[in-house]
Amino acid sequence: MAEKKLLASIAFVVVVLFSFSVLFSSDLRSPLSSFASSFSSPRCAGGWERTPPLNVYMYDLPPRFHIKMLGGGAGDRGGGFPRWPRTSGLKRQHSVEYWMMASLVPGGSAGGRAEAVRVSDGEAADVFFVPFFSSLSFNTHGHNMTDPDTEIDRQLQIDLLDILKKSKYWERSGGRDHVIPMHHPNAFRFLRDQVNASILVVADFGRYPRNLSSLSKDVVAPYVHVVDSFLDDDLPDPFESRPTLLFFRGRTVRKDEGIVRSKLKKILKGYDDVHYENSMASGEGIKASSKGMRSSKFCLHPAGDTPSSCRLFDAIVSHCVPVIVSDRIELPFEDEIDYSEFSLFFSVEEALRPGYMVNQLRNIQKDKWMDMWKKLKSITRHYEFQYPTKSEDAVNMIWRQVRYKLPAANLAVHRSRRLKIPDWWNQRRR
Repeated sequence: MAEKKLLASIAFVVVVLFSFSVLFSSDLRSPLSSFASSFSSPRCAGGWERTPPLNVYMYDLPPRFHIKMLGGGAGDRGGGFPRWPRTSGLKRQHSVEYWMMASLVPGGSAGGRAEAVRVSDGEAADVFFVPFFSSLSFNTHGHNMTDPDTEIDRQLQIDLLDILKKSKYWERSGGRDHVIPMHHPNAFRFLRDQVNASILVVADFGRYPRNLSSLSKDVVAPYVHVVDSFLDDDLPDPFESRPTLLFFRGRTVRKDEGIVRSKLKKILKGYDDVHYENSMASGEGIKASSKGMRSSKFCLHPAGDTPSSCRLFDAIVSHCVPVIVSDRIELPFEDEIDYSEFSLFFSVEEALRPGYMVNQLRNIQKDKWMDMWKKLKSITRHYEFQYPTKSEDAVNMIWRQVRYKLPAANLAVHRSRRLKIPDWWNQRRR
């Protein structure tokens, strides 16, 4: 009898173990294990299981708010969306608004997956896009701030607000589910405070008070790079083929946090393998910058008039490891991309310590630099603006960031609809 009980116990244990092996087998995955694994992937480019594209309602604004500002230099696509003007110069670096609009017109997306699609019915929309070229308006109509033409920029903002406030979609959400590009630090400068609830697409927060813009609701977008992408960077030894240690070419006289540039000029003087040159932007200057970046191991990115500048993204597409000197910079797509894998960061205090930054760069071994260079090559696609868009390029990454902001926007909309008194949560507790 005891022998039968022993055999029965052994058989039971075998059955239990077999059941567990089936339950947790990688080949015979249970619904529970499949569900868990779908949440184990990090939220990085392509990490999540694919979700339906964002449904975007784009306001049908008159051309004076957008493509008319492109002027006669805009190229013809044979009846399609006009090309960005080749003669636009530095205006291109803040042209995010153009590329976002282009992604929503017919033919704006090709190959791979689009993160956003245009819908004609606002009731079916997840978000509402306002195609006002506010950066181009500033650069075209009011670049010198005191020009008489700046009145055109102001009037466009007035007229746009009039259109939005008459919209039932704006009225029902207070603009919280509306996306408005303001990439130039002076874009929409006259009436910013009237759209402070919207999802703003910005370069950084250098010119925005906290009650207008914040990382919790707004999207930080990359500058559109002005140098050509380095497409054939396939030399057998890229480290040795870049003889310059540290490269900078640009304006050394800047305002606010950018004052550090003139100080760095003195600190970095006298190093044979450091190129630090004052220069104005021009066609030839951009070519010279591109050549210098492609022949340098590290590219210096000090703050401009605001914490960021286009130079960082020129360095990325040139596969030159960025050296970022800015105490208040915010970076695009940082919830998906770890910049420390391909960039170096110095505080202003560290950068202005004589010899410190250069010595740190000299101590970086070839293997470490090669890892950063390879990472740069792998993420460059996320900073490319193009028409039509491609999967995980800059515009698709921006639309994905908009999706991430929507839960907070929807929360605010739903709470505002039921509140009977001013929002107690934002009142200072006594």
